[in-house]
Amino acid sequence: MGLISIQNENEQDGKEFHPVLMRAAQAALGHQQAGPDAALSIVLADDARLQQLNHAYLDIDAPTDVLSFPSGETDPDSGEIYLGDIIISVPRAKAQAEAGGHAIEQELELLVVHGVLHLLGHDHYDEDEKAAMWVEQAKVLEDLGNPLSPEG
Repeated sequence: MGLISIQNENEQDGKEFHPVLMRAAQAALGHQQAGPDAALSIVLADDARLQQLNHAYLDIDAPTDVLSFPSGETDPDSGEIYLGDIIISVPRAKAQAEAGGHAIEQELELLVVHGVLHLLGHDHYDEDEKAAMWVEQAKVLEDLGNPLSPEG
């Protein structure tokens, strides 16, 4: 599997989630047969950062749980395909996990899988796309042993 980079923007204690994030990203990439040369970055941030990005790129002035920024660029030296970046709000993930009565690790898996599917071209702008994406998301979550539905 390609390189999966995980960075913490603001959460000093986010390192304990890195194995969960890595496992979820690898599961989604493997399920979607992304290939061994696919790389991506996962950034753990806060609500303010997600709101800033949501406003700048989607013209939505509100925080959100996860954003994906597809790239699809190929590194000319390594031949590695850089799929893009996934940015996750850790405080929002914690709040959603608490509200849903499940572990934050399960919420983070859901958000990573969702983000990876976006990087690979899945979307949910119309009902057909959404249904197809939710099916793929549910399959990966099931493989991870995660009981959450795609809608959280």
